Amino acid sequence: MTSIFVTGISTDVGKTVASAIIVEALNSDYWKPIQAGDLDFGDQQRVEQLISNQSSTFYPNAYGLKTPMSPHAAAAIDGIQIESKSIIRPQSSNHLVIEGAGGLLVPISDTETILDLVLPEDKIIVVSRHYLGSINHSLLTLKLLNEKGFKPGVIFSGEEHPTTESIIENMSDCTIIGRIDQEPYFDTDVISDYAESFKTNLNTFVNS
Repeated sequence: MTSIFVTGISTDVGKTVASAIIVEALNSDYWKPIQAGDLDFGDQQRVEQLISNQSSTFYPNAYGLKTPMSPHAAAAIDGIQIESKSIIRPQSSNHLVIEGAGGLLVPISDTETILDLVLPEDKIIVVSRHYLGSINHSLLTLKLLNEKGFKPGVIFSGEEHPTTESIIENMSDCTIIGRIDQEPYFDTDVISDYAESFKTNLNTFVNS
């Protein structure tokens, strides 16, 4: 089975909704290694609320930090030190969706970033959302992953912006999985519809 690492080009670009769609499409398990803030109703609980399949397992965070900040800063406030070697992946017999925090170079300590949680065999999906500067952020993220030997998938999120999306696709080595529109709300029905429409592309990407 495959681990799918979901990252973003920035914060608040739609990683959690994208993760829910992937979980639903693949009937996969889910894990968020580091949750910073919203410990009563974090990203794991949001994904659980959005999916309708009965086979997904949700694994607890390796670190639950009280403050909604970069993990290294939130950990310092809590008086702890995050080390990638102490973050042990769940032993899942299913596909496992791993949701990162922010982007790849978000620090988890003074010496490590979210990228240090990614394994060479992972499939990586980047969530990109249009805003002023998002082309640069997207291409930098994809370039870094290409340099590390990955061919990532991309999910576009939010209002459609064709020229932004086409230049990102044309100037990077990536696989476009689909786009999530700016919906008025997301519930199990909306997530299920997206999961069905993404299923073929996701299975092809995961098995490539």
